[in-house]
Amino acid sequence: MNKKDLIDAIAKDADLTKDSASKALDAALAAIVKQLKKGSEVRLAGFGTFSISDRKAREGRNPSTGAKIKIPASKQPKFKPSKALKDAANAA
Repeated sequence: MNKKDLIDAIAKDADLTKDSASKALDAALAAIVKQLKKGSEVRLAGFGTFSISDRKAREGRNPSTGAKIKIPASKQPKFKPSKALKDAANAA
């Protein structure tokens, strides 16, 4: 399923136009991104939790040359599915 398919499903299930469903999905995703940029978690009951994880700086290797390189510290988005989502995926 891609974004267009998701918009179609939302429009059908929520009895919305595709344009309204697209705006609603874009607004929801923007709100999640905004909270993650602030460093906050986003918990959706029955679905899961979006959060930001700090990755420490580390040493790596260039695969083509084998030379050591420094990989800087970074922040990574993380998603942890809820038990209900895990159970639903396993029931399929």
